Amino acid sequence: MGKRIYIIAGEASGDLHGGNLVRELYNLSERHGRSPVASIPAGRPAGIIRSGALEIRAWGGDRMAAAGAEVVKHYRDLAFMGFTQVVMNLRTILRNIDLCKQDIAAFKPDLLVLIDYPGFNLRIAEWAHEQGIPVHYYISPQVWAWKKGRVHTIKRVVDRMYVILPFEQEWYARYGHAVEFVGHPLLDAIEQEGRTPLQPLPGDDGRPVVALLPGSRKQELARMLPLMVEVSRRFPQVRFVMAAAPALPEELYVEAIGDAPITLVSGRTYDLLRHARAALVTSGTATLETALFGVPEAVCYKSGALNVWIARRLVDIKFISLVNLIMDREVVRELIQGDLTVDSLGAELERLLAEGPYRTQMLADLAELRTKLGGPGASAKVASMLWKSL
Repeated sequence: MGKRIYIIAGEASGDLHGGNLVRELYNLSERHGRSPVASIPAGRPAGIIRSGALEIRAWGGDRMAAAGAEVVKHYRDLAFMGFTQVVMNLRTILRNIDLCKQDIAAFKPDLLVLIDYPGFNLRIAEWAHEQGIPVHYYISPQVWAWKKGRVHTIKRVVDRMYVILPFEQEWYARYGHAVEFVGHPLLDAIEQEGRTPLQPLPGDDGRPVVALLPGSRKQELARMLPLMVEVSRRFPQVRFVMAAAPALPEELYVEAIGDAPITLVSGRTYDLLRHARAALVTSGTATLETALFGVPEAVCYKSGALNVWIARRLVDIKFISLVNLIMDREVVRELIQGDLTVDSLGAELERLLAEGPYRTQMLADLAELRTKLGGPGASAKVASMLWKSL
């Protein structure tokens, strides 16, 4: 019987990194004489590869499926944002946890790989540890920001932790836990993107491009889209292009944009960032992606009053964007809650677009950020470590 790996990713970013990890695992299988290439069953998408020597089953998304994993649950059914959303959907979340345990038990994996998504994955990790399944965690939960007590659970139930932010290794060491810094997997994805020819965006007319990244969840769109739409009306000298999240229906964007001068693109976020002179980005992984493409940006965040009240009492960090957290200083402006208005967003965009010391300094800081993250190769490193443990 071949080797079996079960991977769980609950968000779009986890699917991206999980897809690259799956691809590297199958590359290793092929190099070691266990070729994953097999006949593709009728009716199964051509991107999915099944292997008798290496079988990967997953909760994830389209990228993991395209890389060869058999995705049994899509992350669009798992992503609940904020405290109130989690409480409202608690029954669904608990039911999904039970379904996941049942599926893992039936699959009988040689090891379990968890990608971020801590509320779900740490529950699965505890259960899997009790079952004697080796647990590997790729992309640490942000325990350094909130719920620090989770570090004790991680020490107890996770066999190996692979971290992607340079300060995380030192943070875990304070708790007597050795983890491995592998570099940031976004560098792999961006390097891969850079090898493809740059394609023009729809409606290219020579004006500078401003990228709009309003988020990947419905709650984010509801709060960010109206602000970004209004800002777009104030800058006729630039062209606004908005990236649609793959897991959300296009109608949500089209309805919010209305007659505003915004071009909508889907499945081309990295292509858009390669074209962009500046960007307005909802807080999350996209802020780091934008920075690694060297695009000056403003970070936007607005949530419900209850969510913010709770977060301010639980979260222990100076910044909300990964860019500023990694650099340990303000590199990009964070417009949060009451500070996020059409006027403040417009004023910041004006500073980002203008040639001058503000833009020049930010570009230099973004180049330094890229260096701090250790270069590409995270996906291959983690795949190699997983392979050796099989």
